Amino acid sequence: MLSVGVVGGTGYTGVELLRLLVLHPDVSLKMVTSRSANGSAVVDMFPNLRGFTDMVFTLPDSHALAQCDVVFFATPNGTAMKMAPDLLAQGVRVIDLAADFRLRDATVWEKWYGIEHACKELLAEAVYGLPELNRELIANARLVANPGCYPTAVTLGFLPLIEQGLLDDQHLIADAKSGVSGAGRGASVATLQAESAENFKPYAVDGHRHLPEIQQTLSTLACHQVSLTFVPHLLPMIRGIEASLYASLKTTVDLQNLYEQRYADEYFVDILPAGTMPETRTVKGANSCRIAVFRPQGGDTVVVSSVIDNLVKGAAGQAVQNMNIMFNLPESQGLNQVALLP
Repeated sequence: MLSVGVVGGTGYTGVELLRLLVLHPDVSLKMVTSRSANGSAVVDMFPNLRGFTDMVFTLPDSHALAQCDVVFFATPNGTAMKMAPDLLAQGVRVIDLAADFRLRDATVWEKWYGIEHACKELLAEAVYGLPELNRELIANARLVANPGCYPTAVTLGFLPLIEQGLLDDQHLIADAKSGVSGAGRGASVATLQAESAENFKPYAVDGHRHLPEIQQTLSTLACHQVSLTFVPHLLPMIRGIEASLYASLKTTVDLQNLYEQRYADEYFVDILPAGTMPETRTVKGANSCRIAVFRPQGGDTVVVSSVIDNLVKGAAGQAVQNMNIMFNLPESQGLNQVALLP
């Protein structure tokens, strides 16, 4: 039984992580921390967990967390990097759901996140936690950087084509849309119901923080720098991401077979039958990425549609998937939820 701690359990990814962990057969949840909610019962904030946990939020304390086998950070950017070195030194394995360890270049990280990185020495060691790409490295990692939600959907969609060098990778386009939970639980005018309902808009067109993360991964796959135009949009729904990906093919290829073969052994990636349209509702609450691939009018443009639940495969579910790999558990353990319909 794994002893597990969660730092920062009051946000949407935090409660999603708790929802998965309290039902995981190999997990004993030891600590859930929050500075703002210290001393209050977890179920008072999240009544959906009533009957599944009697835990109380406590202050984050490295000495107490050191009693855990693994600690998840479901915290704002800039928090995990201050605590991770101490925990790692005490033999605790760390999974960060924020962005502190996703980028290998500290200068690039500081440019996009606007603060100085507190432990640059760990960036080279951190393993990017996309299981479909780095499973063997994750298994032996002390520190896993859980991917962002947009990067998960975009990378899994482009991955088979980039790996085989089949695209003009200097003109990639990712047109992605997310539900409002992707903005976090903090109050903001943009996510008020009166602002987001019956509305659809792009944002961060000049540059989103997930852009360098996606470019880093795709460039590593391609073995050279790729060029990507990434435009995120806000949808009037709570959960879900749909990424429509566009690129020019350099050669004729059986796209359906390519994707089916690449993901044949991936439990959490579902390649839909030819002609099927992905829907975000078919992955709501599930740790699944559903992908469809098209070649409109038989031309040289490939269109890939990739859908995930931003809080599950895009965050907490993928983090639990990484934990399972790190501790040699069945990869699907605790993650066999059926998506919610309607």
